[in-house]
Parts: sequence; structure tokens; C-alpha cells
Amino acid sequence: MLKLLFLSLFAFISLFADSKVKIYTSLLQTQQNIVTANDGVTVVYEEYIITAQKAKYNKENGDLELFENIRVSMGDNYKLLGKYAKLNIAKKERLFQPFYMFEKESELWLSANEAQTKSENIKIASGTLSGCDPKNPTWTLDFSSTDYNTESKWMNVYNARIYIGDIPIIYIPYIGYSLSKKTRKTGLLTPEMGLSNDEGFFFQQPFYIAEQNWWDAEITPQTRTNRGEGAYGTFRWVDGKNSRGEFTTGYFQEKQNYYEEKNLQNDSHFGFNLKYDNNDFINQWFGTKIEGQSGIYADVSHMNDVDYINLKSNNVENQQTASQVFSRVNLFHNTDDHFVGAYFKYFQDLTKPDNGNTLQKMPTLQYHSYLDTLLDNHLLYSLDVQANNIQRERNTNVAQTDINIPVTLRTSLFDEYLNLSYKANLFMQTSLFRGEGEEDEFSNPLDINYRNGYFARNSHSISASTQLTRAYDTLSHVVGLSLSYNKSGSDARSGFYQDYLEADILEQENYRLYQIQNPRDAMRLDFVEYLYDEKGEEILFHRVAQQIAYDDRNEELGELENELEYQITSYLSLYNNMFYNYEQDKFSKIFNSVTLNKNRINLGVSHLYKDSFRKSSRNRPQFTNYLTSTASYDYNDHLSYSAVYNYDLEAQELKSLSFGFMYKKRCWDFGIRYSENRRPVLTNIGEADFIDDRFVYLSIVLKPLMKAGEDGSLISYRFRQD
Repeated sequence: MLKLLFLSLFAFISLFADSKVKIYTSLLQTQQNIVTANDGVTVVYEEYIITAQKAKYNKENGDLELFENIRVSMGDNYKLLGKYAKLNIAKKERLFQPFYMFEKESELWLSANEAQTKSENIKIASGTLSGCDPKNPTWTLDFSSTDYNTESKWMNVYNARIYIGDIPIIYIPYIGYSLSKKTRKTGLLTPEMGLSNDEGFFFQQPFYIAEQNWWDAEITPQTRTNRGEGAYGTFRWVDGKNSRGEFTTGYFQEKQNYYEEKNLQNDSHFGFNLKYDNNDFINQWFGTKIEGQSGIYADVSHMNDVDYINLKSNNVENQQTASQVFSRVNLFHNTDDHFVGAYFKYFQDLTKPDNGNTLQKMPTLQYHSYLDTLLDNHLLYSLDVQANNIQRERNTNVAQTDINIPVTLRTSLFDEYLNLSYKANLFMQTSLFRGEGEEDEFSNPLDINYRNGYFARNSHSISASTQLTRAYDTLSHVVGLSLSYNKSGSDARSGFYQDYLEADILEQENYRLYQIQNPRDAMRLDFVEYLYDEKGEEILFHRVAQQIAYDDRNEELGELENELEYQITSYLSLYNNMFYNYEQDKFSKIFNSVTLNKNRINLGVSHLYKDSFRKSSRNRPQFTNYLTSTASYDYNDHLSYSAVYNYDLEAQELKSLSFGFMYKKRCWDFGIRYSENRRPVLTNIGEADFIDDRFVYLSIVLKPLMKAGEDGSLISYRFRQD
């Protein structure tokens, strides 16, 4: 029997008790067990919405066939298109011929001859996928087969051939990839490769593990064919809403011929780094509800030499150029009235094979009572106590305790135009020594035999200050002026501190554990001014400071400091900081920095000159004369150029150099960058040496299969020349 129904007919068909399919059409025909919909049909089943030109439904076996212009969508995530589809709702089986899928979140499309689905799994025959415009894709990936899980959004691709245009680039037997940007998945990350005439072929393959939401891990084995093999691993975790941590370790074994040829200190390199941050560790760990804030911050590193850092990455810009590693662990508890802290500091000099004579602070204990007031807020006082355990494996160690008690009396006159204050400060330090001094290889005394002792001093300060503001039509001018006089007062000392006082200047240089500054009676003048525009944004900051010191014999001008920060225009700014030494008739420090940001151009140039007016142990002047610069230019929304140049003017040597370009499109990035870097190594004779590295980086990112690195590119191919 044939039935014809017109005018937006709705058919509702029950397939089984807990699942129903709805068919919307303008023309429906039924004959025995076959229902046919013509002239456009829409099928709704759970989250699926399917549209087609024609549909047939078999009531007996539950098969639903769709013909021509088929579109299938599931929520807002992806769309499937084809000419023929066969669905069995009861069995949750589907067949598409041909098959086209577009995943909205990752913007990846896939085209194949046929696809079969069951439940949330889709098995796809040979085809092509890409993240580019389907009409003229820049890159494509051809595969022999693919399977995709619509719930986890994980895709497995087999026998992948990547093409740039029509040119084959690389063959990969297997690629596992997550199309979700929100969910982490275990699998292989993008490998890195490089070529060096010194270290040979470089290859590392990171493996990412993310089995639970609260932790993940990354293991990265590597090989350098002429140098050796090694592996690095990182474990990251979150153990509370206010805490997280990261632990990294690694090991690299040198080949014997490379180790002997380079005369390295060590034939293997290993170390670790631990980072942990917790903003409420007392309540979290001990289940308490203590008021105030408690915190712990740890950044602990240790390695047998600097190559442990340099071998972790093949990127020259990530390699270590500093000569010291600083580890610290800070713990504190803070309330409105009190602060208690414990700090552990450890220094490792990477240029030395042995750090047995390096001073460490393990630990520093601090108690601070916050500023409190009396006499209607005219009297202010606080208390600070610090105990420092300064130790090392060899030579003298010391436990020093500092007590600092400042008391300030303040008031204002002439309707607050003039502010006056008097400050009295009591400072005391005690030192308890252990161990005995030794001599270094040049027979110079590193330490002397110190005597326990104490030092106490009271000092006084009187200050007067004023601040005036004047508004103009388009500007506001703020001027501040302050004058203060500091007097050291009397002091008392014994033991170690008395010995230091009686020693001559040359002998005083051996008192390496002397932590006391000896201020002179001095007057200080400070001038500061600000300029603001009509929007309240700062245009100019200017500060001048001058100190004049007095004693029984003469008066002495301290260094004149001038600091200026000037926003010349909305895109150009200047910063200057200078110290002038009257005694030497020279500048002891000059720092200048200029930044420009206009018309897609970003430029930053800075120069630091510093003279300590002292000579090193080898009778060489100690200068710092350093130039740093960065530049970038965005030619358009796709093409950008960048450069870095750092040069040590005093040593007349290049520290680092980099320049290149990056071209970015929606579905791919491509760039080339040249880099030079000078990095330290530890030789077998116990001295630091340097290696000049020169790299050419080729960056290729095929989106969304690859993700850009921290610097905006994925460095996948490197050609290195040493």
C-alpha cells in the first residue's frame, strides 16, 4: 500500500525502548516495511543531526540508507559528508561512501573512499587529511588507514606520507594524535633532528604520559652519533588547588673518543632540578585551619657540570651561559602582625670541579614583627631578627645572628606641606665560628682563625620632605624633595669584630665572613619629579640623589645618582641610570635602554658600563661593558623577522647572535633562523673553557598535527656547524 503525505510531514519511529530516531521530511512514502523520504530529509538521533537528499528506512532490520548531499554533525564538533550512507541505529553501525569529515575544534578535514563506524569508533579506509583549505591545501597527509574515537577525539594514522604541495617530504609508519585542545593524551611528541660536523647526527624522540588529571610526565631519549647517548625526564604534578611541582633529571654518557678529544672533565653528565610551589602548605599538609598565609617555594638544582644543561636541548638559545647555579628553598608563615621564614640557599660554581670552598646559607631563619604605632600614629616601631648559618665543606664556618630594631617618630607641619621624622635604629650581630682556615694553591690565606664575638651599634636619622603637585591644561607636574641626615652613633665590638678593626686594609680582605657595613655620618638629598598627561599616564620620571659623608677628618661626596625614564612618544621610550664618582672623576655605572614599538617594528637596545674601581686577583681592572639588543618586524599578518645581538665590549667577544624569519599561515608555519652562542665547558685540567656554537634552524609546523614551541616555532630540523 502506498501512502503520499505532503506539507511538512513529521514521522516518528520507535526503534527500541530507550533510543528513538526522528525523521523530518516534506514527502514520505511507505510500502510494506520500507519507508522512503524524498525531496530532502533530516534525521535526528541523540546528538546526531543528519541531512540528505533521499532516505530509505527498513523497519524489519533497522537499516537506514541515505543518498546524495549527506551531512552529519554531532554537537558543534565535526561534520561528515558523503554521497551514500547506511546506518543501523539499533546496532550503532554506520557506513559512508565516500567519506568526508571536518573537525571544528582543530579545523582538520579528512577525505576517504569509505568509512565504517560502530558506537564511538570510526574506521576509515585510505585517504587524505590536512588542516589547510581543501580547495588548494599547502600540505596534505596521505594514509593507508585511520581510526578515530569520537569521544576521546584520538586519531591513529597508519603509513602516513606527508606532502608539501605535490612533493613528498617524509614517510611515518604511525602517527597518534589528539584532535582535542582540552584533553591531554599519552603518546609520542614531535621528534627533533639535527646535524653537526662535531657531534654528528642528533635525534631525540619525546614520549608524553598523561594517564591521570593530577600528573603527567615526559621522557626524552636522545642520541648524538659522534658524541654519545642519554635521556632526560620530567614529572609534573598538582597536589592541591594551591600547589604544584615539577621534577627533571637526566643522564648523558660521552663516547670515549669524544671525551678524550675534547679533554672534558667528566665522561658523563647528570643532574636534577626540583621546582615546587605551595601557597597553603601548613593547612594542606597537616589538616589545620591556621589563620594567615603559609607558603613554600623550592627551586633546587644540582649537576656535575654545565654540559648537563647544554645537552638537554639542541637549541643553542636555551644553552647555559652563566657560570653559577643558585638553588633555594623558602618557607614562611605570614599574618597581619608577624612573619616567620626559613630560607635555604645553595650556590654551585659550574666553572669549578669542586665547590668545597663555596659559601652556602643553610639555613637563614627570620622573624619579623610588622610596623606598629603608638601616640596616635606618630610613633612607629618594628623588630627583625635573622639567624644565618653560613657554611662550606672546607675552611671556617659561622653562625651569625642579626637583630634590627627601628623606632620612628614622625609629624607634619604647615598643613602637611612639610613632613618631619626622627628615626633611631639599634643593630646587633653575633658570630660563632667553627672550623679552621686553610690556604689556596697560591699560598694565599683563604681564612684566618676567627674568634667569636659580637657587634652592636645605634644610629640616628633626621629627615624632612615635601611634595607639590601642579596641574596644567594637558599635564600634571609632581615634585618631591627630601633631606635627611644619618649619624652612626656609638658601637661596641669584641672578638672577630675587634680583630677586623685592628687589621690593616690588606689583611681585612681575608675577613670573608665579615658581614657588617660601616656607614659614615652622612647627609642625603633626594629630588624626584613626575609628569602625567591628561589621561593620568606617566610621561616622565626623574630622580637625583646625592650623599655627603662626614667624619673627623674631612667630608666626602658620595656618588651622584641620576635616574630618568622618559616616554618620548607613545611608541618610543628612554631609560637612563648613572652613578658619578667624584674621587675617581669617572662614572662608576651607566645604563641606557631605548625601546621602540611602531608600525609593526619592535626594537630594544641597552648598554651597561660598570667600573668597580678595583682589580682582580690577577691585577686586572674589573669592568662590565655589555651591549644587548633585540629587534623584530612584522611585515604583515603572516611574515615576521627577528634578530638578537649581545656583545661583550670589554672582552671584545660575541656572546650571542640570532636572526631569521617566520612565515605563519592558518595551517602551517615555516621559518629559518641562524644562531651563534658561546657556552662554557669544564675541561680535564679543572678550568672553564668555551665553545662557540653556530646553528641554522629550519622550522616546519604542520597544524594541527604539530604544535609550535615556546619561541613560536617547532624546531624539527637543525644543521649545526661548530
